[in-house]
Amino acid sequence: MEPDESINVVGGELALCGTDPVTGFFRDGHCNTCAADQGSHTVCAIMTAEFLAFSKYVGNDLSTPQPAFGFAGLKPGDPWCLCAGRFMQAAEEGCGPKVHLAATHIRALDVVPLDVLRKHALESEG
Repeated sequence: MEPDESINVVGGELALCGTDPVTGFFRDGHCNTCAADQGSHTVCAIMTAEFLAFSKYVGNDLSTPQPAFGFAGLKPGDPWCLCAGRFMQAAEEGCGPKVHLAATHIRALDVVPLDVLRKHALESEG
């Protein structure tokens, strides 16, 4: 599983998304991807209570701890490499989380238009 080139949606080097908890398809803190990443875990999203509730409602509970998998559960404010499709679904429903553009992989653009990502960008990146 060789990762795709680490480029973000604004054309720069892919920044770190988060290490507490460690995120990413490769569990290296970056939203890198590869052909095996069927979910395209490429959007560096900052969790909100609203998004976590939405994600749980649509069948992907990210907030409940899963000790068997070493997963403490996410809470508001945690950065997470989110599946591009789930981000787009949440954005369309009006509960898309904030996005760290510099840490969002360019492959996210295969699913999410850049203008949608920019609408959800952290204030310092918007």
